[in-house]
Amino acid sequence: MSEAPLRLRPTLLSDLDFVASVEADPHNLPFITPWDRTQHEGAVRFPDFRHFIIEAGAASGPDSGPHGGRDGFVILQGCRNPHRSLELKRLVLQSKGRGLGRRCVRLLKQMAFRDLHAHRFWLDVKSLNTRALALYASEGFVEEGRLRESVRAYVGTGTEGWDSLAVMSLLDREYEARVALGLERLTSG
Repeated sequence: MSEAPLRLRPTLLSDLDFVASVEADPHNLPFITPWDRTQHEGAVRFPDFRHFIIEAGAASGPDSGPHGGRDGFVILQGCRNPHRSLELKRLVLQSKGRGLGRRCVRLLKQMAFRDLHAHRFWLDVKSLNTRALALYASEGFVEEGRLRESVRAYVGTGTEGWDSLAVMSLLDREYEARVALGLERLTSG
């Protein structure tokens, strides 16, 4: 059985209510620091960013389901960085356990290195997000270090604490080695 197509399409201003709802979802909130609408509008408009809606499945568009075929969103930052260091700023999915995160990360790596000619593709992830840490490590990202207790963490209802950020990256030569070993399945999106 083949996988449903996965597509990243540029976010429209009309998508920002959906983006805000995905960020506010209690299943996502512990793992991200939500932005306000103005920050997302800036990311949609500013050329250094790429803000995408994730669409999985053959049917996409405004009438193809409860979220109009939208399964999440992603933000890249540093697209015009003179040092070719591109950040995966945010990847947030509406539903979990369908393999969309892995497929999206693979598509983003291809975009980073093949289309945007990045030398370094990096991200930070909260240490309590063990699923994301495992995913990124399995996709070739190397942990560079931790920013200890650098962000507030909301665990449970109203309980607040601190969490650390793991900084991870993948270099272009490491990506190319993964391609040569057959670990990267090239796709279109």
